[in-house]
Amino acid sequence: MTRPVSKDFRHETPADLRAVLDKDEHLRTKWEDLTSLARNEWICWVTSAKKQETREKRFGRLQEEILDGKRRPCCWPGCPHRRESAQKWFDR
Repeated sequence: MTRPVSKDFRHETPADLRAVLDKDEHLRTKWEDLTSLARNEWICWVTSAKKQETREKRFGRLQEEILDGKRRPCCWPGCPHRRESAQKWFDR
């Protein structure tokens, strides 16, 4: 069962990630064990890549690291969209 989405959850799960989660039960279980805030961090980290090549690398790393038990993307300051200065973009 998926945990309820918190107010801090800002990003929707991309279709490519949903497809992988639907196919990999073990990954989906680990993904659902993350907090909604942690899932948001992973989604933002992957989708914030400017180049498709970087996004693909991050997507692969997301799968590998979550299966290894990591709960957040390493060495990333966090979702910039959670900052107050970015809230105006979500309130439109």
